[in-house]
Amino acid sequence: CIRNKMILSNLARRTLLTRPSVARLAKRTYATETTETLKRTPLYTLHNEIGGKLVPFAGWEMPVQYQGDGVLAEHMHCRSVSSLFDVSHMVQLKLYGKDRVKCMEALVVGDLKGLQDGQSRLSVFTNEKGGIIDDTVITNAGDHLYIVVNAGCAEKDIAHINNHLSSAKSNGLDVYLENFSEINSLIAVQGPQTEKILKKFIKQGEVLQNMPFMSQRQLEVNGVPCIVSRCGYTGEDGFEISIPTPFVYDVTRALLETGVSDPKHGIRAAGLGARDSLRLEAGLCLYGHDMDENITPIEGGLAWLISKRRRDEGGFLGSDVILKQLKEGVTKKRVGFVVKGAPAREEAPIINDKGEQIGKVTSGTFSPCLRQGIGMGYVETAYSKSNTPITIKVRGRDQEAVVSKTPFVPT
Repeated sequence: CIRNKMILSNLARRTLLTRPSVARLAKRTYATETTETLKRTPLYTLHNEIGGKLVPFAGWEMPVQYQGDGVLAEHMHCRSVSSLFDVSHMVQLKLYGKDRVKCMEALVVGDLKGLQDGQSRLSVFTNEKGGIIDDTVITNAGDHLYIVVNAGCAEKDIAHINNHLSSAKSNGLDVYLENFSEINSLIAVQGPQTEKILKKFIKQGEVLQNMPFMSQRQLEVNGVPCIVSRCGYTGEDGFEISIPTPFVYDVTRALLETGVSDPKHGIRAAGLGARDSLRLEAGLCLYGHDMDENITPIEGGLAWLISKRRRDEGGFLGSDVILKQLKEGVTKKRVGFVVKGAPAREEAPIINDKGEQIGKVTSGTFSPCLRQGIGMGYVETAYSKSNTPITIKVRGRDQEAVVSKTPFVPT
């Protein structure tokens, strides 16, 4: 990844013609006009204080970038140092009761029985047809399961879970759901220097270095009891911190002060724009784009989420479809690609060497680290092997591309 200041400066100048303006980014990726009443996270005031450019996103008013830095600089600071993202729009749930694992395993493909105390696992909710309702991270938090779901899917996810729990309770199962987002807010601090900086705010800072990826601990951050998880959505090392809402402003301010006193080596705020380019470089899916209710985990390249036990036992919604696909294969697959010229955007047709459409783009952007266009999409299985040449129509023009392994940038 490019970390030299001079290279970064030259890169910024060279990409002015290919990198979209903030206005175009907001228009393309997020809604710019809406008649709905937007929700605000507890950090809304802070975003305004530090120059956040707020846009509608999944029913919330969220920062796409911050004044003075911009998407490119925020992206690179996360790759080289540490960046803070407000993710309080995401929903935190707690599932209690002695039958909580049994009930949740009926809804997701992941192996929850095998989770050790404090261990987390990425999984997906599926429907009867095997399609993905949402992606989620689930943690064995001792007497409950701690579950995080996407903001844009919150209402349908909670309704889906409650519908299943209602049926389970009527059959005598012991389980109940709590919306923990009504109590705690959530931030993500990501980047290679995050552990080094964050441990200064934790009384038992040495605990962080012993936390494996996808694990969770109860720790005091800046004197406030928090839930700290080692995970993230950028491809970098980092932590998600669940903070009691009355204290989230002060804790977040304290962390960002490290970037004020030392801009080159401290934690700085980053918005949705950088979060999107970071996750795409890491080859991570965005729900509603790279996966949805018509895409199965197998088509989406997520078969690794399903353990041997779950493959043998099934028992989750759509398992008959998904397990059959594991054995027989699928007709389309999610792939990564790199493209020459301007970045390919969502819905752009993917063409083979005969001029036939074989798929479409689901995500695309300019990679600040690779200095070229990257993206993901779905193609017919015959064209899904790495290094397969393809053509993508970008703004009505054919552009050469090649199927590529993900992640695009080492993580």
